[in-house]
Amino acid sequence: MDAITEAIEVALRRVEATEATILAWTLVDAPGARAAAERAPDGPLRGLPFGVKDIIDVAGLPTECGSPLRRGRIATDDAWLVEALRRAGAVPLGKTVTTEFAYFQPGPTRNPHDVTRTPGGSSSGSAAAVAAGMVPLALGSQTAGSLTRPASYCGVAGYVAPVGTWSTRGITGLSPSLDAPGLMTPTVADLAAAIAAVDGTTIDATDRPRVLLWRGTELADIAPSMRDALDHTRRVLLETGAEIGDLDIRTPELAEAHAVVMAYEAARSLAAESEQPSALSEPLRELLEQGRRTPHAAYRTALKTAITARTRVLDMLTDVDAILGAAAPGPAPRGLQATGSPVLSRPWQLLGLPAVTVPGHRDASGMPLGLQLLGHPDRVGRLLHVARCVEALAGLRRGT
Repeated sequence: MDAITEAIEVALRRVEATEATILAWTLVDAPGARAAAERAPDGPLRGLPFGVKDIIDVAGLPTECGSPLRRGRIATDDAWLVEALRRAGAVPLGKTVTTEFAYFQPGPTRNPHDVTRTPGGSSSGSAAAVAAGMVPLALGSQTAGSLTRPASYCGVAGYVAPVGTWSTRGITGLSPSLDAPGLMTPTVADLAAAIAAVDGTTIDATDRPRVLLWRGTELADIAPSMRDALDHTRRVLLETGAEIGDLDIRTPELAEAHAVVMAYEAARSLAAESEQPSALSEPLRELLEQGRRTPHAAYRTALKTAITARTRVLDMLTDVDAILGAAAPGPAPRGLQATGSPVLSRPWQLLGLPAVTVPGHRDASGMPLGLQLLGHPDRVGRLLHVARCVEALAGLRRGT
């Protein structure tokens, strides 16, 4: 058995050993993965198995979006991101669980670190599959904390591409102004390798990191353990010669504008689905109703708020490499009936910034705590450099 075939078989064995507990997958396509591995091109990710969030098309497989309204719908083509990874030699293993239409209604997936806790949403299955060691790479998307939050809760590295830079072709979207594809891997180094394979971006490590700290307390009640992780990171970055300042921008109005844009656009993206309200969850029905009630003038005002704030923040990010903050208010909450708060992602998704979730910190009970770094869309290489530094410092804290 060659190394490529063995990588697929290792993943399938790991799925068999853990899936009954974690419930990360809607479909594992073992025959398709084996066949794809045999004809995988000789690219940088040749033979690497990956999971695909079930709002993202894989030709010949269902894309059901966590909803009975899409049950049995078979994709005829690969999504752009799946195509890009196939060209790099990677092999789709199957489809991972998503919340309903990538909103709030949870699927069955459990957090691998504590199965009584949520893995987050909406890229829940992808985050859990990577955290449980089933696959070394999984695809997600983000509209409101849909990738950064599960990455934080499950203790994996995550990347959200700048809005508009990676095509959303073949992805069932919720809000065109906010939707962005992304990736999850065990470490930032793995993440950087996958990003390089997709679009050629490489880590830019020419200078010492320059960072603005964002505490997020104006938007959320940040858990003491998360505050401690953020303070520790600030302190050790300073000790290693990084430049650290404080972010000076009002984020509550950006979070509010994000909510307006998301509801307004979701009501139009899912207009056909809203005609069958009995097939939708209560949270999704409420979102779509809110969007239908939102005046167009309010929507336009929210977009203007985004444009003005984006200009200001991009100016800041020409002088620094990243904004550092918490990726979620704390560790994954107990229970599986909700997916946690996305509020700490809302301002930055509104502005279309690239985001990296950095794993490594833990609370006293051993639950993961992820930090997020936001960067300039034209300087993702620098963002990845800072993320690699922050991850290394978290590892030193654990004594690894």
